[in-house]
Amino acid sequence: MEYNTQQRKLPLPEYGRSVQNMVDYALTIEDRGERQRCANTIVDIMGSMFPNLRDASDNNHKLWDHLAIMSDFKLDIDYPVEVVKKESLEIKPDRIPYSQHNIRYRHYGRYIQELIHIASDYSESEERKMLLLNLIANHMKKDYQNWNNKDGIENQKVLDDLYELSGGKIKLDLSDVHLAEQRFMPRRRQMNNNNNNNQQKKKYQDSNR
Repeated sequence: MEYNTQQRKLPLPEYGRSVQNMVDYALTIEDRGERQRCANTIVDIMGSMFPNLRDASDNNHKLWDHLAIMSDFKLDIDYPVEVVKKESLEIKPDRIPYSQHNIRYRHYGRYIQELIHIASDYSESEERKMLLLNLIANHMKKDYQNWNNKDGIENQKVLDDLYELSGGKIKLDLSDVHLAEQRFMPRRRQMNNNNNNNQQKKKYQDSNR
């Protein structure tokens, strides 16, 4: 008995080995007319497996592309559409450049850094600017606490970081902003809850013995 893992790799595994065997058989047919009829039948079977491709308004273009791929572009038939070229499948996509943004403190993220730059040159009223700075400072405190994983974050630390990230343009005192208290939920509490549940389950089992 031969396992699938011992056989050659399928070009399009979603169609299964049975359909691949049909394609391989079509390659052996010498009569062109019979080979064409066989190819049409294979495409019909493939379409019944994937109705969304069969019912598309492009004359089953994808199915014929897949047939060409499964035959390694060696099936000599009259394709009703212009199928994909083998060379186009071998072209590697352009490399996506890695972001080169310089983030001073990664726990705050680029979004906060950009907001700080906007606030540094904010030209609206002083009241609206302070609302924006309050929003930024509170978001920074929450981000810092999530990164630091503990309670008791010093508000002055947040304001010092804000001053640094703004290039010295934004200098606030603790009396200038209202930083909301952020409560950090330690994982230990969740573990304690699990222990309590296990103890209650054990008591229930002991009482039913």
